[in-house]
Amino acid sequence: MHPLLPSLAAAFLYIGATAYQGLRLSQRKLPSKRVLAPLVLLALFFHGDTLFMQLRAEAGLALDFFNAASLIAYAAILLTIVASARIPVLNLLLLFLPLGILTVLLAQFVPAGTVPVINEKPGILAHILLSILAYGMLTIAAFQALLLLLQDHQLKHKHPSGLIKNFPPLQTMESLLFGFLWAGWALLSLSLISGWLFLDNLFAQHLVHKTFLACVAWLIFAVLLWGRHQRGWRGHKAIRWTLAGFCLLMLAYFGSKLVREFILHI
Repeated sequence: MHPLLPSLAAAFLYIGATAYQGLRLSQRKLPSKRVLAPLVLLALFFHGDTLFMQLRAEAGLALDFFNAASLIAYAAILLTIVASARIPVLNLLLLFLPLGILTVLLAQFVPAGTVPVINEKPGILAHILLSILAYGMLTIAAFQALLLLLQDHQLKHKHPSGLIKNFPPLQTMESLLFGFLWAGWALLSLSLISGWLFLDNLFAQHLVHKTFLACVAWLIFAVLLWGRHQRGWRGHKAIRWTLAGFCLLMLAYFGSKLVREFILHI
């Protein structure tokens, strides 16, 4: 089967779910989980199917720039829909679903650069899985920080929109942010440890920038979590540190892939 059909099916289902959620929030009503969750889960099924076909290669995994972006978007949406069973994070889907639409279509229709094929040794696969989960969880944290920033701004100016009125209280939103940060930081730690254990040389020429920036991002998140625990950091300081760490992490991964695959062609 060609990945075109499941890619289009996933995109249309994501569009439908986004339209439904946006319509309900514009009416100042919460979207029904019984409607939204099945739409998103069905979209994830088709998204996962197309990823399975796109990532397969004879010698390993074809994890090029757009496939990697699609995989991380998939992980972020999946983690969000799973977490929504216990905590109020469905509003994050309003940001993630358009990301799913964009990445699934780019992975299907934009020609890849130099496609790196990754050996499927168990240790390498464990490192990749942990990295994808870490990026997915920290992407959720970054988007949660953006929503927290918007909520704080509108509450301070006493002009809450329909979207903001459907958010949990500010303190709950902040607690959720740090929950995501703890989980993401733990996964990133495991990812770096597994890379050190299973990759031949984390500081090889083609990995040194990625490793260095990922380590700096890890340190930023560690300082933020320490500041929260020891100094009670919150509000704009927490948001700034979260977004700084996220930008460095994305630059580490996608910046290095962009240069290698589309500029240096290696």
